[in-house]
Amino acid sequence: MRCWRRSFTLTDARVIERINGLRVETPSWGYGNSGTRFKVFAQPGAARTIEEKLADAGMVNRLTGICPTVAIHIPWDRVDDWDALRNFAERHGVKIGAINPNLFQDDEYMLGSLAHPSSAIRRQAIDHVLECIRIAQKVKSSIVSLWLADGTNYPGQDDLRSRSGRLREGLKEIYAALPSGIRLLVEYKFFEPGFYSTDLPDWGTAYAMCLDLGPQAEVLVDTGHHAQGVNIEQIVAQLLDRARLGGFHFNARKYADDDLIVGSANPFELFLIFNELVAAEEDSDDKVAATARNVAFMIDQSHNIEPKLEAMVQSVINIQTAHAKALLVDRARLREAQTAGDVLAANRVLVEAYETDVRPILAEARKRLGIDPDPVAALRGSGYIERAGRERGKAAAGSGYQGA
Repeated sequence: MRCWRRSFTLTDARVIERINGLRVETPSWGYGNSGTRFKVFAQPGAARTIEEKLADAGMVNRLTGICPTVAIHIPWDRVDDWDALRNFAERHGVKIGAINPNLFQDDEYMLGSLAHPSSAIRRQAIDHVLECIRIAQKVKSSIVSLWLADGTNYPGQDDLRSRSGRLREGLKEIYAALPSGIRLLVEYKFFEPGFYSTDLPDWGTAYAMCLDLGPQAEVLVDTGHHAQGVNIEQIVAQLLDRARLGGFHFNARKYADDDLIVGSANPFELFLIFNELVAAEEDSDDKVAATARNVAFMIDQSHNIEPKLEAMVQSVINIQTAHAKALLVDRARLREAQTAGDVLAANRVLVEAYETDVRPILAEARKRLGIDPDPVAALRGSGYIERAGRERGKAAAGSGYQGA
């Protein structure tokens, strides 16, 4: 079998340009003390304020060169002066990214938020998302990312069609308030914290809601929000084909929504996801290609026992690795094998790219950005973590939150 490596060199300008063109958003909540619902293990130097989170995110961006925005969560990261926060972020080399409303921690949301039986609670939830839209305008963000914990735990607890109708009406009011240039990304999750039903349980339900709303509403895929064995790359293909894939929350899981370091449990799955995305960027259908190029890549992790900044940098590296391997797929050979019905040849094209050691070209790409070829080693040698530990100390921690 012919080998794609004949056409590949360490200085392949096209590949390096696309590697360095990738953008990955890091989450503010990944820099503070966070963990599982059972326990949060406090770490020295973990960020305590939004300003410290932005400073840490700025360090990650300097180390990786591809993380210029930071997602924030409201009310966790709420401030009085949004202009001052935006200027603070820019001084650290980053900008505010996606705005994430919190509709799951207040006591009032025990039975849901936008789907709650009470019109007063639904009003509270809608008003909170409208506030987040105003914040997005103030900080010049283009994304409001919405995950709902809404669901039920018992048969008969609530009328399922009524819940869907209430959710749809709430989303319509929210969508009507979206200014031009701001997208609403609708996230789904098949279970938890509702264990009988979830109001947005799968990509199809989220997609249907987005269709009801309009073109500024798109589906957000969290890689940890699926049942075991679900073919996430096929979901990616379906949403790309329908021009409704808005973004990703990248993490990894072994069993459920574990929120582990991206690519740590199933790196081949991450590669296959990027294979679909890279192929779509080159699609002859302009709408599909434009959708693929506009996907927002965001990390959503809950660093519990691993060092927070190192975990974030490693996640970015793992994303870059999967992306680089996807860029090396010989698509002409792949199409040829697929057209001929040569099952094993087609599979081998993907496996060849996946098994390629892309560390040398990633190192070369980083050198061209003027950064260290090994970002984790650079972080460890910088003294930044030790300084943060001395200056910030160790915040108290107890039971905790596992990311949405």
